[in-house]
Amino acid sequence: MNKLSQREEAERLVETYSDLILRLCWTYLKNTQDAEDICQNTFVKLLCGNVHFTSPEHEKAWIIRTASNECKDLLKSAHRSRTCALDACGDYAVPEAENEGSVLAAVAQLPESYREVLYLHYFEGYSLKEIGALLNIPAATAGTRLARGREKLKAILEGEYYEHCI
Repeated sequence: MNKLSQREEAERLVETYSDLILRLCWTYLKNTQDAEDICQNTFVKLLCGNVHFTSPEHEKAWIIRTASNECKDLLKSAHRSRTCALDACGDYAVPEAENEGSVLAAVAQLPESYREVLYLHYFEGYSLKEIGALLNIPAATAGTRLARGREKLKAILEGEYYEHCI
């Protein structure tokens, strides 16, 4: 590939997948800056690695899995457990990324196993079989997590709804 086609490919990838990666990472990390870092790392791995895809679905699945794994690595890193976020040190005036009452913010409150299945199903449109393949779990497990996640999400959203009505 010459330099121009590499640039065009990078632009295509960023235009196609940056929003997906940022939203997915935000559901894991609940931090816009960390999500942006993971997004950048994912594109660097994709562009610098010798990765070949058989289809657009394979490309998208690789990107989702890589971003998800990067988030999980960041969450379990020793550095993260010994530091605190800058916003935890004082009050800030503007909400970070999502409105407090948004559905995505409610999804972000769920445990990781429910969060990732709900996000992939509702926000990205994957079937339970596809989610199972992406997360290396049986499709039945993905279905169970989706059902339990819906129940927990309903409880969160009803709670917020009732609080605003009273």
